Amino acid sequence: MKIIDTTLLNKVTAQAKESPRLRMNYNFHQSLEYKCHRFLNAVELGTVVPIHKHPTKDESFVILRGKVRVTTHNDDGSIIEDVVLSQESGNMVLTFPRMCGISWSRQSLGVYSLNVKKDRSCRMKKKERQP
Repeated sequence: MKIIDTTLLNKVTAQAKESPRLRMNYNFHQSLEYKCHRFLNAVELGTVVPIHKHPTKDESFVILRGKVRVTTHNDDGSIIEDVVLSQESGNMVLTFPRMCGISWSRQSLGVYSLNVKKDRSCRMKKKERQP
């Protein structure tokens, strides 16, 4: 069992501050070959996450701490929807399908999210269901 507590959040936040990309993942999946990716994402000031797509995975995003602006885009880059996720706003979870263009930016100190990406193309193998 893995418990997400402030000690873990603070540890990964410290790693994000030292990373050239100013963000750090803490993976719960044990391999990139797993069909379901579950991870914490610590994001620091200056982080840029440009428009990108996940070709085989739907994604869910849960804000645990801080504030982040998430934008979905058409293929031409125009904005479909723009939302701020935070505990204060009441917008704390979003989900989007594979091939949806997304970008996001940090809006406060200490942003932390829990992300889950599951490959639609096949079922999870038994070993992937482990925490």
